[in-house]
This record gives sequence, C-alpha cells and structure tokens, in this order.
Amino acid sequence: MKKIGFIDYFIDEWHANNYPKFISESLYKDDFKVHMAWEEFCPAGKRDLQAWCKEFNVIPAASIQEVVDNCDCIVVLAPSNPEVHERLSEIPLKSGKPVYIDKPFAADLKTAERIFNNAEKGKTPMMSSSALRFGSAIQNFLKDTLKSDKVKFAAIRGGGGSFEEYAIHQIEMLVMLMGGGAKNVMQCGTNTNDLLVVEYEDGRRASINRYAPQPFGITVEYGEDIFIVNSMSDFFPHFINGMLEFFNTAKPSIKKEETLEIVRILEASIKALKTPDKMIKIG
Repeated sequence: MKKIGFIDYFIDEWHANNYPKFISESLYKDDFKVHMAWEEFCPAGKRDLQAWCKEFNVIPAASIQEVVDNCDCIVVLAPSNPEVHERLSEIPLKSGKPVYIDKPFAADLKTAERIFNNAEKGKTPMMSSSALRFGSAIQNFLKDTLKSDKVKFAAIRGGGGSFEEYAIHQIEMLVMLMGGGAKNVMQCGTNTNDLLVVEYEDGRRASINRYAPQPFGITVEYGEDIFIVNSMSDFFPHFINGMLEFFNTAKPSIKKEETLEIVRILEASIKALKTPDKMIKIG
C-alpha cells in the first residue's frame, strides 16, 4: 500500500479527523493508507499529535522532513489557515512526490504563484481543490449537458462560517462554469449575507452568495436553457477518489491556470467585502 503523510498546522481539525475514514471507504481503499502525521502546534482544548495518532493508528512524526522521507504522497492540510500553506509545503515540494494542498490554496495571488514555482523547481506534482468541484451534479452537467454551449450566467450559493474560508467552494464552481476572464467584483450584500457580482471581460456576469445556514447550490443559464441544483451531497467521496487518483498517476486533474484564476477572484472578493457597492479589479 502507498503511504500517505499528513502535514498540518494543528492536527485535531475536521479534515484530518475525517480523511482517514473517507480514504478507507474510497475506490482506492486497498491501495492507500494514512501512515504518518505531523503538526506545527496544538491549540488549547485540542488533542495533541500523540493522542490523534493513537486514535487513528498513525505514526507521529517529529518533523515535516520525516513525513516526506517515510511517505509516498503528502497532504498539506491546514484548511482554515491558507496563510501557512507556503511554509508547510516548502519541504514536500522539493521531494518529487505527489503533494495535495488543501483548500483554500493560498490567501493571495503572489503566494499562489510562489507555491507553483516551488513545485516546478522541485519537479513535484501538485494539486489543490475545493471538494465541491467533484460533486456529481456539476461534473455531469459539464460533461453531458453543457457540451458546446457557453454559460451566460451562473449564480453560486452556499454557507459556511466566514467568506474567507468557505467562498473557495463557490468560486471554484464559478470558474468551472464560467471559465477565465473575470474582470471585476462587487460586494452588494449585508452584514450577514455576502452577495458578490462578478463581471467578465466579455460582458457576462455571475453572482456568489454566502449565507451561513444556506446549502450549496447553483443556477446556470446556458443556450436557451437553465440548470438548477439545490442539493449537493456526494462531493466528498468523489473528491477523495480524485485526490487518490492524483496520487496514483502524479497527474493533477486541475490546470494551474484555473487554480490561479480561483485565487485571483478570492483575493479580490475579500477586498470587495471591505468596500461595499464598489467594483474591485480582479488580479
């Protein structure tokens, strides 16, 4: 079995606590196992690395280098702290072993470009993604329904505790549907309901809505038709399969340019939250 190493800011968080089970139930359950883990620090009230590893039958590592040396593929976690991804991924990206970096990939475009440069210098395959990308509804629409039509308008909605952490899901689906070329973004929501309008170079528009208790969903206008999804529930199993397939092939399923476009929109959107009703240039 191929050995997966976890590198985290602090290990007792939702992704690290659930990925081992998801991996053990995946299409590749006989090919992969979580072997070793490392955390930078343990916040008060959280399980420390030793306790976490004992519960999940994983070997605790004393350093990032130890994880890299003893594992075949690396997951850099810290899903709530994208500002540490560059630092935590520096050694893994020199290894040549497949590295998955959890969402959000980076807090700003310059950091994202440096991370990609580190991967290219180290000749290391790298991938990052929102799990929502892998939901069957949006994947089937793009593959079987959209075909040659161009999306005219997309309204992407979802929940989550903060825009900074959770808007990556809406923005990733937005880029999948609308493609590149986002030009400006404006926040026109309220204190509790983020509503952003995205303008494109060709005149198209889209909207992103984050309201904490709201489920993820999309409304898409294309050709003379409309496509609506009000429930997305199967994205995590498909995401785990996609991550493990990347570890098997060392070929990321997401283009660098698309990941950078997502970071561009997210960075500008966070700025737009501070200046409501004003268009902010993207990138």
